[in-house]
Amino acid sequence: MKKIVFFLFIIINANAQDLKTKFNWHNLDLQDDGVRGMSTEKAYKELLKNRPSKTVIVGVIDSGIDIKHEDLKDIIWINSKEIPGNGVDDDKNGFIDDVDGWDFIGGASGQDINQEQLESVRILKSLEEKFGENPSKRLKKKNKVDFALMSTLKSEINEKRQEATQYLPMYKGMYDRISKAEDLLKKTIGKETITKEDVIELKEENFDRSVRAAKQAWLNLIAMGATLTDIKEGVTHFEEEIEYNLNEKFDPRKIVGDDLKTLGYGSYGNNEVTGPDAMHGTHVAGIIGASRNNNLGVMGVADNVQIMTIRCVPNGDERDKDVANAIKYAVDNGAEVINMSFGKPYSPEKKWVDEAVKYAESKGVLLVSAAGNESEDIDQHVHYPTRILNNGKTISSWITVGASSFTEGEELPADFSNYGKNGVDVFAPGVAIYSSVPGSRYEEKQGTSMASPAVAGVAALLKSYFPTLTANQIKNIILETSVKLNGVSVNLPGEKTKVDFSELCNTAGIVNTYNAVKMAIQMVEKQ
Repeated sequence: MKKIVFFLFIIINANAQDLKTKFNWHNLDLQDDGVRGMSTEKAYKELLKNRPSKTVIVGVIDSGIDIKHEDLKDIIWINSKEIPGNGVDDDKNGFIDDVDGWDFIGGASGQDINQEQLESVRILKSLEEKFGENPSKRLKKKNKVDFALMSTLKSEINEKRQEATQYLPMYKGMYDRISKAEDLLKKTIGKETITKEDVIELKEENFDRSVRAAKQAWLNLIAMGATLTDIKEGVTHFEEEIEYNLNEKFDPRKIVGDDLKTLGYGSYGNNEVTGPDAMHGTHVAGIIGASRNNNLGVMGVADNVQIMTIRCVPNGDERDKDVANAIKYAVDNGAEVINMSFGKPYSPEKKWVDEAVKYAESKGVLLVSAAGNESEDIDQHVHYPTRILNNGKTISSWITVGASSFTEGEELPADFSNYGKNGVDVFAPGVAIYSSVPGSRYEEKQGTSMASPAVAGVAALLKSYFPTLTANQIKNIILETSVKLNGVSVNLPGEKTKVDFSELCNTAGIVNTYNAVKMAIQMVEKQ
């Protein structure tokens, strides 16, 4: 699931003129620019100037991408071996007319899944069908593990439903109040779009109590780092949880029309890769490789990539078969780096995903995944997909990424980020990341979903400028050259408890492009 981080779980939604911190901060340098980014700009300026590079394909497995976005259209992968719209699998890769990539949650009719259930709801529904209303003692005894899981899932889902039911009216009421306040302020100021400065300049003694109250309410919201849009997203989030994600009766899979018991690679889906909600995937793609030299929008980490669009992540939990097929598709069609900014706490068909990631490893593909946004220790609470296979072995060409902030000191790790001394490899910028969103627009968003593509971008950059490096070499370079923060006391994400940064990931580091490029140069010169 591409988990939304908003308001109470704040998501930042800003215009270029009121960014939370410096523009392009995640690519800036602490010493030169005063903010702990990845020193990407410094690497381009001092180490990569006049160096040749090759184009690297990065598979983005996500919600879909606005492939016509002004800052992405020139770096979107196009399957040149496929003739558009002729209804024939010209390149014999198993997919008909996959010119722009593939949508594994679309149907043959052209419809696409937008909302989905959580995996926990799907599993609970299956277990309830298995045990029935009054299961016998023999059935329960024979299936102890499943029966215990059913009980756990019921509690988890009921808790989520209660939370959504509690917060929805709160958000609706807040949206109604702030919306009316904003409308009144716009009318009073005489502008359709108002800024913080406009509202502050209102002299309260010149207006009645309603305007003064509206001013205070609006400024209070801004002070919390939120906007009216954020509250609206909160309303939508809880409405969707109740109506779709937590609803056992909801079943959108009929749109796809596939057999869920088989992988069916190449036998389902469609070639419409943008989908009904490409916000998340478009933002991720921009972080990796938005055009750096077109004087538009933002600058991606990597400057010579093609983004392969693979859609399998709905608003809800992705299915294991779709994830497995998406990874295989990316590998089969030339991706050398795959970004996976999604995840969930249950993986009933993990065996399929295991086979896919083993396949990617065997083909020399680097997998980069988001650690998740639950403020949890993933050594204790598994976040799928994971590099640890069912047989206990691990995938070597895999990097799991936590999110860091632009704030120094104890708030350096993002409050929402998952962590793990063993399970998380490294941290990277994931707060207030300004990137592309559908409609050739740009917004700040946050999550480990943003940190993962930052690292995928560094990996693609290294492969582009130093093509002889293997996936494992690139991984090792990224991890070894991360800026080590051993001995730095920080907040444990989600808490005020202080821990050493080394307790949050196995490198105790934050990714640094400059250091990585420097090491890559040295390594290649010795080859």
